[in-house]
Order: sequence, then C-alpha cells, then structure tokens
Amino acid sequence: MELLNQTQGDDVLVIQIQEDNLDASNVRAFREALQALIKDKTRVVLDMSHLKFVDSSGLGALISCLRDTNGRKGDFRLSNMSRSVLALFELMRMHRVFSIHETAEGAVSSFSAIS
Repeated sequence: MELLNQTQGDDVLVIQIQEDNLDASNVRAFREALQALIKDKTRVVLDMSHLKFVDSSGLGALISCLRDTNGRKGDFRLSNMSRSVLALFELMRMHRVFSIHETAEGAVSSFSAIS
C-alpha cells in the first residue's frame, strides 16, 4: 500500500493514497499503513484523488481512522473524491459523518479557520 504524506500548514498531515481501489483486497494494508502514519497526529487530511472505488470494508477503515483521530481530540478530513466515490458517500450518508473538501488545500485551510 503506497501512501504519500507531508505536513502542511499548522501541523496538518496530508496523506495521499496511491491506489485505484480501497476494498477488501487491500483494506488491511491500508489500515496498517495509515494507522502508523496518524498514530500521534490530531489533524489529518486524506487526499483521495486516485481512488475510483471504495467498498464497505474501505468505508469501515475510514470510519475507524476518524474514530481514532477523534479519540485524540483531533479530526480526520477527506478531500479530492471522484464523483463515483462521493456518490457512494452521499448514498450511505457518510457526507454527514466526514468533513469532505473539494481539495486538500481547502481541507488544510479549514483547520486554520477554526483554530
């Protein structure tokens, strides 16, 4: 599982997933890699620009990351969703659970707006 990461703005970790799919075939590797990156972070943005498909196991992994980050009094935001992935999030009403932004830069700057 390839994840690119960099710190931007006011200590916001931006992670870009480099896969086309987040599903049962790779969700374990994704969860392990992401958990290692965010274990002590409170401000995380996941750039989903490469993802074309997310299944229920992928959605579960994202919810787990959100819970972990919220447990540290932080926030886990999503950005750059394709139309098909965004449609899934809207269908499952996950757009009410996650803070979703059009761009990673917009998600990063939204942290500054509430600081």
